[in-house]
Amino acid sequence: MLEQNQPAPDFTSVNQNGENISLSQYRGNKNVVLYFYPKDDTPGCTIEANEFTALIEEFDAADTVVLGVSKDSCEKHQKFINKHKLKVELLADTDGELCELYGTWGERQFMGKKYMGIGRSTFVINKQGNLAEVNYKVKAKGHAQAILELVQGLA
Repeated sequence: MLEQNQPAPDFTSVNQNGENISLSQYRGNKNVVLYFYPKDDTPGCTIEANEFTALIEEFDAADTVVLGVSKDSCEKHQKFINKHKLKVELLADTDGELCELYGTWGERQFMGKKYMGIGRSTFVINKQGNLAEVNYKVKAKGHAQAILELVQGLA
C-alpha cells in the first residue's frame, strides 16, 4: 500500500475521449485528485462523481484536477458523463494496471459474497508529485467536500 509523503507512482492512461493522460503532465503546476471507484453509474459511484462535479470550479480555483479511475471502457465513461453531466475526467483502466500500481484492486465482500474488485480509494498528489493524502477506505457521500478542503490547504 502506498503511504503519505512518498512520490506518487507515475502513470499514463486513456480518458473518456481516448486521449492519453499522464500524471507527469501536471507536475509543477497542478495538484491531482486521483479517485478510484468500482463501476460507472452505480449508486455510490454516481454520488461521488456528482459531488466532485458540483465542486469542480472550487477544485479549479485550488489548482487541482480531478481524475476518476475505474476499469470501465472509454465508451462506458462517456455514457456515464453524458447521463449525469459530469465535469470530471474519467480514466479507463481496462487492464487494471493503474489499480495495481496504486493498490486498489483486491478481494472485496458485499452481502456475504467475495469477489475481486476496486476498493473506493482516493489519492491527493501535490504539485511536486508527492502523495499528500492516501485513503483506501472512502465513503462516497461527503468525500468530495473533505478532499476539497484538503487541497485548499496545500501550499
